[in-house]
Amino acid sequence: MASRRVTVRLDAEMRRRLEMFAGLRDKTPSEVVREALAGYLPSGDQDRSCYDLAREHGLIGAVRNAPRDLSTNRKRLQGFGRR
Repeated sequence: MASRRVTVRLDAEMRRRLEMFAGLRDKTPSEVVREALAGYLPSGDQDRSCYDLAREHGLIGAVRNAPRDLSTNRKRLQGFGRR
């Protein structure tokens, strides 16, 4: 992957905190910023459907002893969500 530089301006206090945080974790400030952005920005999962994610995480077919038509038979939804 080709690396591209991005410049961010930080005030003195933010820079001091970033350097201290990085030093405590034996990382460079750039590594800390990259990790923070990776956690903040949306991942490529947005291109995958809810079905794809559920299947990947083993949620499809996770309910045992359920009727085979549970997700397709409208009669099974009668009264659902009502008290």
